[in-house]
Amino acid sequence: MKKSLTTLAATAALLAGLVPQGVSPVPAAGQEAVPASLTLRQALEVALRNNPRIQAVRNDVTVADWNLNSAYGALLPSASLSSSVSWQGAGEQRFGSITADQLGFQDQPSFLFSSYNAGVNFSLSGRSLMAPGQARRNRDATRAQVRTAEASLRLNVTKAYLEVLRQTEGLSLAEQELSRAELNLRLARGRLEVGSGNAIDVQQAEVNVGRAEITLLQSRTGVRNARVRLLQNLGVELSAEPALETTFAVTEPTWTVDALYATATAQNPDLQAMRAGEESARYGVRMAWSSYLPSLSVSAGFSGFTRQASSTAGQEQAAVNAGLAAIAQCEFLNDLISRLPDPPPLQNCSLLATPQSALEAIREGNKAFPFNFTTQPPSASLSISIPVFQGLGRQREVESARALLHDNRHQVREQELALRADIDSRLAILRTAYETALIEERNQALADVQLRLAQERYREGLSNFIDLVEAETVKARADRERIFSIFTYHDAIADLEAVVGTPLRNP
Repeated sequence: MKKSLTTLAATAALLAGLVPQGVSPVPAAGQEAVPASLTLRQALEVALRNNPRIQAVRNDVTVADWNLNSAYGALLPSASLSSSVSWQGAGEQRFGSITADQLGFQDQPSFLFSSYNAGVNFSLSGRSLMAPGQARRNRDATRAQVRTAEASLRLNVTKAYLEVLRQTEGLSLAEQELSRAELNLRLARGRLEVGSGNAIDVQQAEVNVGRAEITLLQSRTGVRNARVRLLQNLGVELSAEPALETTFAVTEPTWTVDALYATATAQNPDLQAMRAGEESARYGVRMAWSSYLPSLSVSAGFSGFTRQASSTAGQEQAAVNAGLAAIAQCEFLNDLISRLPDPPPLQNCSLLATPQSALEAIREGNKAFPFNFTTQPPSASLSISIPVFQGLGRQREVESARALLHDNRHQVREQELALRADIDSRLAILRTAYETALIEERNQALADVQLRLAQERYREGLSNFIDLVEAETVKARADRERIFSIFTYHDAIADLEAVVGTPLRNP
C-alpha cells in the first residue's frame, strides 16, 4: 500500500530572511548564474557543467581521445625536412694523419656551408597495428571513470539538496517552538495575574523562550551552512540564494532486489568502469603477443649541399698554374716533334693557357651559399626484422598481461557480488525508513493532540506548568523525529540510486 505523507519543499520565503533586501548575487567571472528557483534536476545539471572537480576529470577524456588519434597517426608515414648552416674558418686543416698543406692545398680560405635533407619513413609492427584498438579501449575505460565521478557528484548534490531542505524544515520547527514557548509564557503570566499561578512558572516559561530563541539561531546557521555546501558542490558563486522548488513525497518502496540488480548490472558506473578495464586488459594480452610478429621499415630521402669559399684566389691560381703546365708540356712536345725528319704541324701552345672565362666560371661557381644547392643522389631502403630470441622478455610481458586480465576479472566478480549485497542491504534500510516514517507520523499526531489538551488543562488550572512543559517537550521531539525519519527515507533512496546507477524517482 502506498501512503503519501508530507511533501517537503524549501520556499523563497524561508530563505529570504538570510539575504539582505535589495541585494542580488552577481556571479563571478566564468561562473554560471544560478536560477532564482532551483529544482533538483536543474541543480544536477548546473553541477555537471560547473563543478571544478568533474571538469578536471573530464580533461582525461581529451587526453584519451588524442592518444587514440596518435595511435592511428603512428600507422602513417612520417616525413622530416631539415636544413643547416655552418662556417669554417681559414687555416690549415687536418685529414687523419696528414694536413692540407701536405696534400698541396695551401692558404685555405674560410668556407660557408648550407645543406638540406628531406626524408620519409614508414614502420609497421604488430604492436603499432594493435595500438589503436588498445587506445580505444583505454578511452572507453577513461569515459567510464568519468561516469563514476559524475555519479558520485550526483549523490553529493542530491544529499546536499536534501540537507538544505532538512535544515529549512528544522528552521520552521524552531520558529513554531518559539511561538509555542511565547504562548506558554503568556499563559503563565496570565495565571499569575489572576492569582492561580506562581512566579516560578513564569520564570521557567521565560527560560524556555530563551532556549527556543537559541534553537532558532542555530537552525538559521544550519540553513546557511547547508546552502553554502550545496552551492560548493554546484561549483557556482557561494553568495547565490536560489529557492529550492523540488518536492519529495514519502511513498512505499515497491522495488525488488532482482529487478534493481538487473538494472544495476547495466547502469552501475563502478561496475562499468571495471568492465571497461577488463576489456582493456584482455586486449593488452593480444598486444603482448604482437611482440612475436615481424616488423617492417621503409625509408627514402634526398639531400643537397652548398659550399662557398671566402676567396677563390687559390682556385684561380691553381687553374692558371694548370694552364702554364699544359703550355710547358705542349712546348716540350713541339720541341721533340720539330727534331723529326719530316715533322707534322706543331700545336699552338698559347691556346692551352687558362682563359679568363674559366676564371670567371670559378668565381660564379663559388657563389652557391645559401640556396644554390648541389643535389645528391636519392636513397631508399627496406628492412624486415624477425624477432627470434630476446631473453624471455616477451613471454614475461604476455604473462604479466594475463595476470592483469585475471585480476580485472576477479575485481568485476567481486563488484557484482558487492553490488547485489549493497542493493539488498540498502533496500532493507529504505523499507525500514519508510515504516519508521509512518510510525513517526502517528507519533507526531498523538503528540499534537497531547499538547493541545495540556494547554487547555493548564489554561483551566487543571494541571501545573511542569505537565505543560513535558507535553511541549514531547511535541518538539515528535516533530524533529518526524522530520528526521522523512529525510532518512530520502537519503536511503539517494544511496540506493547511487548503487543502482540510475534515478529511481523524478527529481
